[in-house]
Amino acid sequence: MNILFVASVGVIAPDPAASRKLFIDTLGLPLELHEGDDYYFSEKIDGVKHFGVWPLAEAAEACFGAKAWPVNTPIPQLSIEFEVENADSVSSAAEELQAKGYRLLHPVRTEPWGQTITRILTPEGVIVGISYAPWLHENAAA
Repeated sequence: MNILFVASVGVIAPDPAASRKLFIDTLGLPLELHEGDDYYFSEKIDGVKHFGVWPLAEAAEACFGAKAWPVNTPIPQLSIEFEVENADSVSSAAEELQAKGYRLLHPVRTEPWGQTITRILTPEGVIVGISYAPWLHENAAA
């Protein structure tokens, strides 16, 4: 697996309003509401491609297709996505993770916005994604 960079970091928020109070009101991060849901994020913070406050219900839906996090699965605290060089590399990474005993939260898939991703959950309760987001590579060749 060839990780190119950290693509995204997101706090998993059981109480999104309280988290936004810290990150937006107190720390002054330039987080904006994503259209159509309760996800606040920014791609304008130096040192990270994408930072967000991801509601737990939306994380559950992304990983399991339901608004409730499964009771038999540790509740995550954080999400971090590692970027690879292309969409096929996501599939290779998923196979490598499974071969080393990790259980995928969901199979490799391409989201409606074009990101190819698979995710696992670490023993510490961190959602780790292996991702290819084409727009993060647009200026790489320039």
